[in-house]
Amino acid sequence: MIVISVWTHMVNKTRVIESGVVTVVNIFIWYYVLQSVVDNIENFNYVILYAFGCAIGTMITTAYFRYRYQSDQAAEQKALDLLK
Repeated sequence: MIVISVWTHMVNKTRVIESGVVTVVNIFIWYYVLQSVVDNIENFNYVILYAFGCAIGTMITTAYFRYRYQSDQAAEQKALDLLK
């Protein structure tokens, strides 16, 4: 889900080329995942591990973007304070 989180960020920031590249990477990942699930259709543990991996990836990426956003906001505020 790191890829989806990055894709969402790129689309939100209207980065056209970057969001297209991430989309291509995402398609290859989903192709592999679907093939793996179909090949192991009787192994439900595989699906559970993938679900937890997606959740953890989403949480890590969201936390990173939140940290970066807050850092950018603090730097911007500091620059504005210096101009006063």
